[in-house]
Amino acid sequence: MSSIPVTIRKIETPRDFKAFFEFPWVLYKDDLHWVPPLVSVRKELLDREKGPAWEYIEGELFGAWRGEQMVGTIAGFVSHRHNQFNDDNVGWFGFFEVYDDQEAATALLNAAAEWVFSHGYDAILGPANMTLHEECGLLIENFDDPVILMPYNKSYYQKLVENAGFGKSMDVVSFYFDREMAQEAGAADRMAKITKRARERSGITIRPIDAKRKKEEFQLFRDLYNDAWINNWGFVPMTDRELDALVESLGQFFDPSMAFFAEVNGEPAGFALAIPNFNEVLKLGYPRPGTPEIFTLLKVLWYWKVQRVITGTRLPLLGVKQEYRDTPVVICLIEAVFRAITESRYGYIDCGWVLETNPLVKLTTTLGLKIYKTHRFYQQDAPQPLPEDA
Repeated sequence: MSSIPVTIRKIETPRDFKAFFEFPWVLYKDDLHWVPPLVSVRKELLDREKGPAWEYIEGELFGAWRGEQMVGTIAGFVSHRHNQFNDDNVGWFGFFEVYDDQEAATALLNAAAEWVFSHGYDAILGPANMTLHEECGLLIENFDDPVILMPYNKSYYQKLVENAGFGKSMDVVSFYFDREMAQEAGAADRMAKITKRARERSGITIRPIDAKRKKEEFQLFRDLYNDAWINNWGFVPMTDRELDALVESLGQFFDPSMAFFAEVNGEPAGFALAIPNFNEVLKLGYPRPGTPEIFTLLKVLWYWKVQRVITGTRLPLLGVKQEYRDTPVVICLIEAVFRAITESRYGYIDCGWVLETNPLVKLTTTLGLKIYKTHRFYQQDAPQPLPEDA
């Protein structure tokens, strides 16, 4: 432990923001599993003028220093839309990155918590990099090879957060499935038989997304998404700007052969959207500050389109409208995605995340999938005022 004391200050100067922005590249420089984000994506996420979430979020960025060396970062913020739609009164922490330094970690978490509590909120939760539509949750199980749009962190973070007085709020899990498992467990054939009967009896049809009408199809996706997830823990409907950002982001690596809508008697009922695990090429392209992004993207394009190194996929988006929750729509969508993956050149699929309380957890395990990653949300309540006669 360094003898130089930890100091915490708000990120207010260009120099401090640069250190905050680039800190992940410093912290993870020797980490073989970390996949750096595109610099432009991180810039937009932190830009209070361009980042769509900043329309309804307010907060501060903080850095921890020992002398002149930055040793950690964090944000403390409140999402007014979260509190509005969840009838809640909480704040959040995010962008939590730190060396294995309990003093620095506790100071950072305290800074975020103090900002939240000083603004009148009852608790602080996290981590979440702005919203639950972005990377969120602390990885606590299986630190190998993170997939696209899923957070990765050092394994010691769990110890640091819990030692700072935070307790579990909710776990979310990810499932893994590949061709070998499908053959061994017979899950693919079993699902095909189940869904065939379900479609015949329930008027369910599955159609692929129309890539020529991508904007309209993503609008339908948003409407279904907002209906399907409305009662889920922590859910906040996407704004128009967030939908536009999602379309632009997914459009970079969208594969229409792995996206489906479900209809019941002709009415939209659900959706499933799987995407190639772009992390496999992003890791090879290794975007970094100071390198023109066009060069990074050319490298990524080479590995993706020419070398075709992507071997897997992720199912990040799956939802069924409330009125069809108790129907076989969800299993029909899962079967359609799995069949598409089996018929493609990809070898595996990551399905996550799923709330630990979701009945889908039990359903998917009975089909032969296994839980292989867990992310955790933490919470700390505001201190209660002392009685007047104390």
